Amino acid sequence: MSAVVLQQTPLHGLHVELGAKMVEFAGYSMPVNYPDGIIAEHKHCRSAAALFDVSHMGQLRLVGDAAAQALESLVPVDVIDLGLHKQRYALLTNPQGGILDDLMITRRESDLMLIVNAACKDADTRHLIQSIAGRCTVVPMPERALLALQGPKAVDALSRLVPGVEALVFMTAGAFILDGVPLWISRSGYTGEDGFEISLPAEAAEAIADKLAAQPEVKPIGLGARDSLRLEAGLPLYGHDLDTDIDPAIAGLGFAVPKRRRAEGGFPGATTICRHFAEGAPKKRIGLILSGRLPAREGAKIFDGDTEIGVVTSGGFSPSLQVPIAMGYVAAGTTEINKPLTIDVRGKRLDAVVAPMPFVPHRYVRQGS
Repeated sequence: MSAVVLQQTPLHGLHVELGAKMVEFAGYSMPVNYPDGIIAEHKHCRSAAALFDVSHMGQLRLVGDAAAQALESLVPVDVIDLGLHKQRYALLTNPQGGILDDLMITRRESDLMLIVNAACKDADTRHLIQSIAGRCTVVPMPERALLALQGPKAVDALSRLVPGVEALVFMTAGAFILDGVPLWISRSGYTGEDGFEISLPAEAAEAIADKLAAQPEVKPIGLGARDSLRLEAGLPLYGHDLDTDIDPAIAGLGFAVPKRRRAEGGFPGATTICRHFAEGAPKKRIGLILSGRLPAREGAKIFDGDTEIGVVTSGGFSPSLQVPIAMGYVAAGTTEINKPLTIDVRGKRLDAVVAPMPFVPHRYVRQGS
């Protein structure tokens, strides 16, 4: 049997040169960490600036006068009223209300730009083409790379190279140029920290990444710390905390289904989703803090007394809080903050309490902050 050939991002050679431990992720060879290790990388992002290669993710354009109306028929968020250079989190849903993927939408002068998850990008592209290609043009952008610069000092490092980015606020974006390279930069990310995502031509990715990494605040960071950072931030990961059996109400993503869409519907699964928001969902996503040092991983069963009530979907040790934390789904009625529960880890019941999320406060730079 032939070995599976993994895809490589434009920065693959740089990762290897920097001594990264490479692993398979969504069909790509990706850096899980560099020689400093995951914990050091996690702490560096919380205190300075972390450079992530997220070029495995999908980038697409929707082009045409009806693009916003077309996309709004597939997601429960407002797209039509999305302002120029504004960004919005969205969910692609199926007819049963389950989540096909979560994504970011940005309105630009001549198109809508979408960022979708790596493992879903081919299916998302097919879904978009099959569903709305008659009303707009769906244009994948495999020629683009994507970098994420995250952390409280990210703005210092990036504005030194790209003056003007400091004027962006959370969930806004704009076009910039660095050394003649056109960049599309949004002030957003997946760590709970302030930061930026930078879309750029693949052929320029290594030169721009080198320039960013040379800034005194910046270190390259792998997927291991990206996962522990997003878990502390209470951000769900598609394929783990979100899937086709979970709808937005169950996932606690009410902000992604605003009042107008709940009232009007007009998106796949609207009947189920809107009913769950109005009447209550049968289960809910919760945060958990465990006693001791042993973390609970995905698949661990959650108990209220002797009754099994749910399952862990993401878990690990929090470098910031120095305790194990987790996210999971439990039956409605067992979600109150500080409620004591137990989690089965390798046949041993570990004490846990329901905790508010995010576990570590977000530090986004919003308008007027």
